[in-house]
Amino acid sequence: MARSLAAFVLLLLPLAPAHAGQPAKYARPDLLIEAKELAKPEVRERFRILDTRSQAKYDAGRVYSASRVDEKAWAKSFGAGPVQQEWEQQLGGYGLDLNQPVVVYGDDLRETARVWWILRYWGLRDVRILNGGWLAYKAAGGKTGDASDNKTPFFPPTNPKLKPRPEVLATMGQLLDDLKEKRFAILDVRSEGEFCGDTKLAKRGGAIPNAKHLEWSDVLEGTKQRFKGAEELRKLFKDAGVDLARPAVTYCQSGGRASVMAFALELMGAKAVSNYYRSWSEWGNATDTPIVTPKKK
Repeated sequence: MARSLAAFVLLLLPLAPAHAGQPAKYARPDLLIEAKELAKPEVRERFRILDTRSQAKYDAGRVYSASRVDEKAWAKSFGAGPVQQEWEQQLGGYGLDLNQPVVVYGDDLRETARVWWILRYWGLRDVRILNGGWLAYKAAGGKTGDASDNKTPFFPPTNPKLKPRPEVLATMGQLLDDLKEKRFAILDVRSEGEFCGDTKLAKRGGAIPNAKHLEWSDVLEGTKQRFKGAEELRKLFKDAGVDLARPAVTYCQSGGRASVMAFALELMGAKAVSNYYRSWSEWGNATDTPIVTPKKK
């Protein structure tokens, strides 16, 4: 009788959920790389690595073989209007092409995510953010370099034929049309003061009509340069009324904070996410765009 009962229990065991007791996973874990993984030489050597920090910080210490990108110059250049030939020359100078895996890191996720998003816009297929940034890599004990081995870029130049993805770049015209259509879930990821119009970083303050407010830093673990776990992000988006199956547009002041939120949405499996890159610097400085001034919560 005891043996029969034991056999019966064993037959039932495989029916238990395989994920029971396991933490929830991101829908797109391939968008992130952990420091302990990048610290492995055989892993690090697969990637072109881009450092978004200042020149002084880069010279003081960096991930070995990382090339520095001037994030502020990239931000200004893209905001002025992306010219494919110019970006082919620039990205080719870092030894990049559409199929070359890339890791981007820094010490400010607004900068890191902007570079990630620009590379994705130009069609690079495998671009990852280092979760935790430079400090996490140092803590993981990965090989580093400094000014004594300056060599930028570390790899021979390429001649990439970029394939821009206009579907990930939202425009003012699209959002004006959407005021009636309401096809997009519009996420304002600025501070509450900016959203409500109390803090003005343009001629006019306020928000785009129909936009939901979810601050960009809410997707991060406190002051760490790490994204929250999958379960926390799922709850965050649910509580904010964000449907991951619905096309979404993120915006901020000039595209950087919006890039962080776009990344978090894609990390959680959102299929159609676009960044209104010119954001409030365009909408708030226009004279005829509709604006609302929500009350603070």
